[in-house]
Amino acid sequence: MTGGPLIVQSDKTLLLEVEHPDAPACRMAIAPFAELERSPEHVHTYRLTPLGLWNARAAGHDAESVVDALLRHSRYPVPHALLVDVAETMDRYGRLQLANDPAHGLVLRGLDRAVLTEVAKSRKLAGMLGSRVDEDTIAVHSSERGRLKQALLKLGWPAEDLAGYVDGEAHPIALDETGWSLRPYQKEALEHFWAAGSGVVVLPCGAGKTLVGTAAMAQASATTLILVTNTVAGRQWKRELIARTSLTEEEIGEYSGERKEIRPVTIATYQVLTTRRSGVFTHLDLFGARDWGLVIYDEVHLLPAPIFRFTADLQARRRLGLTATLIREDGREGDVFSLIGPKRYDAPWRDIESQGWIAPADCTEVRVTLTDAERMAYAVAEPEEQYRKAATARTKLPVVRALVERHREDQVLVIGAYLDQLHELGEFLDAPIIQGQTTNREREKLFDAFRRGELSTLVLSKVGNFSIDLPEAAVAIQVSGTFGSRQEEAQRLGRVLRPKADRRQAHFYTVVSRDTVDTDYAAHRQRFLAEQGYAYTIVDADDILGPAVPDAG
Repeated sequence: MTGGPLIVQSDKTLLLEVEHPDAPACRMAIAPFAELERSPEHVHTYRLTPLGLWNARAAGHDAESVVDALLRHSRYPVPHALLVDVAETMDRYGRLQLANDPAHGLVLRGLDRAVLTEVAKSRKLAGMLGSRVDEDTIAVHSSERGRLKQALLKLGWPAEDLAGYVDGEAHPIALDETGWSLRPYQKEALEHFWAAGSGVVVLPCGAGKTLVGTAAMAQASATTLILVTNTVAGRQWKRELIARTSLTEEEIGEYSGERKEIRPVTIATYQVLTTRRSGVFTHLDLFGARDWGLVIYDEVHLLPAPIFRFTADLQARRRLGLTATLIREDGREGDVFSLIGPKRYDAPWRDIESQGWIAPADCTEVRVTLTDAERMAYAVAEPEEQYRKAATARTKLPVVRALVERHREDQVLVIGAYLDQLHELGEFLDAPIIQGQTTNREREKLFDAFRRGELSTLVLSKVGNFSIDLPEAAVAIQVSGTFGSRQEEAQRLGRVLRPKADRRQAHFYTVVSRDTVDTDYAAHRQRFLAEQGYAYTIVDADDILGPAVPDAG
């Protein structure tokens, strides 16, 4: 018995004792390969999965380092069968390799002849493979590079892609580092990405993912297609590129619902690319409109299915995915792994915070008690309507107002998912609302007023989850969300993590209705942030509202 904070179990679950003095070091050691499943107060549960182990392998962690982390931190002897399974699972990555052969073009090579023979017989690879070149090599149709990687991952034999990349159409792009420079972790992320040529960089919100993308563009010095979540995010990218590189406004095109410009650097929204007309995705031709040297996927965890399909055809292009969390609630992390590339760099949020690059944050869950009428309305609602009833309870309104009043000296964002609730909050707080129907011009006007301090409170719908740069926002109050979405929780906390000029702490509040599914979903949403080392304090609404004032008369 070593007295470590970790209990490693034969069913591949890892139990981490949160209060143990070595828990932070253990969390950092297992983060590259273990996925957090549950995070109550005292013991957090992680799980070892093939995808997590393959991501670690692709990022340069070998089985020996994973086994060492488990043995070093485990309180009890680690089950031998689990250690064997970890080593064998990680060894599956790279036994098949995609490469370019001078005589035969794209080929699938087997470092293990039996594995190559096994997958070649699979019906799931029908039509993707060509003729056998020799006992260890099979020709691959070049157009099937992406789909083959997807299929091999599902068969449990993820291929290492060594086939290389075309440079694309050259276009000069230089960083203008006047008054700023890349931070050490940004340089490291760029090096890891460029050495591989494709893959995902995971950095906390506010840690400068855009700058990593900008530096990758300068390194490629080639035409670049940047895919973003919305037009506001696209225009933020454009402003950053003009401010930090040699690019001019004329060299950067916007491809959105409002404009259709194709230029050496083109910024397109996922929404316009996935718009159908008569069942056809008319704008996906943009992927072939130029000889792109680099494709950047901002907020890659949100990638829509049609973009995955076209990305399968882009495997000869360098591809960079940027995100704060690779969690996808639809379970398609494997498609990100195979089509964009494995996770190449991942910086723990608390590490970046301790270096002063993002603001420290205090997370609080405020629980409100529904009125008798609200509780009855919830009780009789159909199961699919119960979350909405609980999440939009009017009982939350005075609590939100009290929190805004508590932070009257700060810039406050109130974020929710239901428009009726947001309009009610806007009236209640006398604050403007930004939602999907708000025009881009009006959004930018309100965001600019908020940045200048002319507005102290903004009410945001889900459009506020992503890619909005509001550095002085210090408080976020979440009133409703997309059920139990962990990535949404991370994105919303990210709205307040930009470092403040006076280095003050950020505050993140979640207002939930107790004894309802609202509380259950809140617990699920918090899992990712708990993995990053954030602890939620749970308080009663009365602690926020203060003592009740008796009726006059």
